[in-house]
Amino acid sequence: MSPTAKKRLYAVLKNGGLAIYSVFALFPLLWMVILTFKSDAEMLTTTFVFTPTLDNYKQVLFYTDYFRYIKDSVIVAGGAVLVSVLAGVPAAYAFARYEFKNKEKIAFQILSFKFAPEILVVLPLYMIYQKLGLYDSYLGLIWVYQLISMPLIIWVVRGYFEDISVEIEHAAQVDGYNWYQVFLKFLLPLIKPGLVSSALLCFIFAWNSFTFPLLLAGIKIEPITVAATKYLAQSTVHYGQMAVAATISALPSIIFAICIQKHLVRGLSFGAVKG
Repeated sequence: MSPTAKKRLYAVLKNGGLAIYSVFALFPLLWMVILTFKSDAEMLTTTFVFTPTLDNYKQVLFYTDYFRYIKDSVIVAGGAVLVSVLAGVPAAYAFARYEFKNKEKIAFQILSFKFAPEILVVLPLYMIYQKLGLYDSYLGLIWVYQLISMPLIIWVVRGYFEDISVEIEHAAQVDGYNWYQVFLKFLLPLIKPGLVSSALLCFIFAWNSFTFPLLLAGIKIEPITVAATKYLAQSTVHYGQMAVAATISALPSIIFAICIQKHLVRGLSFGAVKG
């Protein structure tokens, strides 16, 4: 076999393997979408041939408070990301530019919050929230979500700041720009890929959080991850309605990722492992 034929065979095998793996990885998502069009009578069948119905969508969208659950999730996840960006970017700049006592220990301590089990801190937080009046409130969930989003923002963006030469700031200041102008006009555009990618990941983590809203929210605030369990708390489990709730709740993250995929790919491949 000639070298050219070997290369072609290798390319075919490689692409075929990737195609098979893609089908395997995406099949659960495809099956979940299929379940949204099945009736309860056909739910447990494994055939692709069935009579599609929109009853599950009608029940979820028109006869439940689904859009209120989505609104709560958007407010909480979006607010958490906004607070993390406003506080985390200056913190990342400080870790990248300034030297102070125990800098690396403090940075690692912040990162350790991301890996701490949520159930480990949720009980004392529940008691604190009851005392402070933060239980079942937007502010309470946005605050606790900083344990999820803030470490990621700080560590990803810190790597970008460290890659930017400090001479750029000095040159801009010599030209008459103050520090705030340098930060907004020169540094922020340079860290944009890392900031966008980390903000997207923070939004997804906050959107998918289950333990915190389950135990720190009640009746007033119900993110979609917690509200979806209502379809289990009945005499009959409506898998089709659960599939609808899960499918629609995944759309904001997917649309967000598609819209900013250019920055996402660059940010994750170039700056996500720095710091």
